[in-house]
Amino acid sequence: MDEIGRLNDRSAQALEDGEASATARPLPLAGLRVLDVTQVMAGPFCSMLLADLGADVIKVEPPGTGDQTRSAMGFKMKGPDSMGFLNMNRNKRSIALNLKSEAGRALFMKLVATADILVENYRPGVMKKLGLGYEVLREHNPRLIYASISGFGQSGPWAMRPGYDLMAQAMSGVMSVTGHAGGPPVKAGVPVADIGCALFCVYGILSAYIGRQTSGEGQYIDASLFDSALAFSIWDISEYWGTGRIPKPLGTANLMSAPYQAVRASDGYFVMGATNQKLWRLLCDVLARADLVDDCRFADIPARLANRDVLIEELEKSFAERTAEEWVTHLLAVGIPAGRMNTYPEAFESEHGRHRQMRIEVPHPNEGSVPNIGFPVKFSGTPPRTRMHAPLLGEHTESLLRELGLDDEDTEALRAGGAFAP
Repeated sequence: MDEIGRLNDRSAQALEDGEASATARPLPLAGLRVLDVTQVMAGPFCSMLLADLGADVIKVEPPGTGDQTRSAMGFKMKGPDSMGFLNMNRNKRSIALNLKSEAGRALFMKLVATADILVENYRPGVMKKLGLGYEVLREHNPRLIYASISGFGQSGPWAMRPGYDLMAQAMSGVMSVTGHAGGPPVKAGVPVADIGCALFCVYGILSAYIGRQTSGEGQYIDASLFDSALAFSIWDISEYWGTGRIPKPLGTANLMSAPYQAVRASDGYFVMGATNQKLWRLLCDVLARADLVDDCRFADIPARLANRDVLIEELEKSFAERTAEEWVTHLLAVGIPAGRMNTYPEAFESEHGRHRQMRIEVPHPNEGSVPNIGFPVKFSGTPPRTRMHAPLLGEHTESLLRELGLDDEDTEALRAGGAFAP
């Protein structure tokens, strides 16, 4: 068996061992309670990551409609919830609660008293107007870690603007370097500001939680799509700060090296990279293009970057002799990084995608079995796992009331006070 085969076997065994140990060891965040007062994407994705690691996430939703994403997307499922909602809200419990009512806020405060973390993504100031801002809640629970997700942060000239991934990509500069030079604006194909903000917020929450072990106190976290998108600009803004040149879109090419991009073969595109002199010379050998080695325009990385367009033209003359798959196989065999251009279905259903378990099936009362994106980080001892399907709207309201020690009389009083009414 070759080394790659042995690594694959060890990786598969590690996953199996992790699954076997999952019932023996508690998940890393077991025992933490999170109040998820969020909708759409960045907030729900953030709280789902915490839930996947064992946190008890209580999704607090407006009665009647719930999270806006429940009815999003342009196609219908068997039940009322969208596939997007089902992929961002597993492992959570749902309570339908009207926070605009006095009774609803009173019940929410009972939940706050039991919580370690609160995540909200209303427009800045909304929670404060409801009497549920951080300064109020910390008086009831000093250990509370309170995270606010917004488009542009809780302060600053743009703070009150609506926060959407598209706006964050445009206003952060991400769109200015996406696409091809001279073409129309192009946004990143995936919601980098939303997902990035979710990830940074998790980083902030867990850092605050670790700090709380020493201080005993929670703190406030202000996470924004704008800041998160800017944080991805490392190479581009470094070029500007270092040279004064404003970065421009490069298609699939790279600021740091060439050739490192998509190139055309006889039947379509593939990606490859010869990112140093050793790989460059090896590529020229593979292509039987000694003329390129001796060409002063391509002598080193700065020269190849300066003459990138003509460099790719020359390479594609040779790449046109074989199919993309043939070139990927051939280049990998000699140690040159290369890969095919997969669609999402091809990536998920690839041998590697299946091996990495990046599609999982989650049982659901309305849908039967729902495909979900798998866990992107593997743990050897406490692997994330699906404990609950994405909740139906208000599915756990009654059980949560019981956990809080409320009886039927209390529940009726809350209902009469509009706590559960749209």
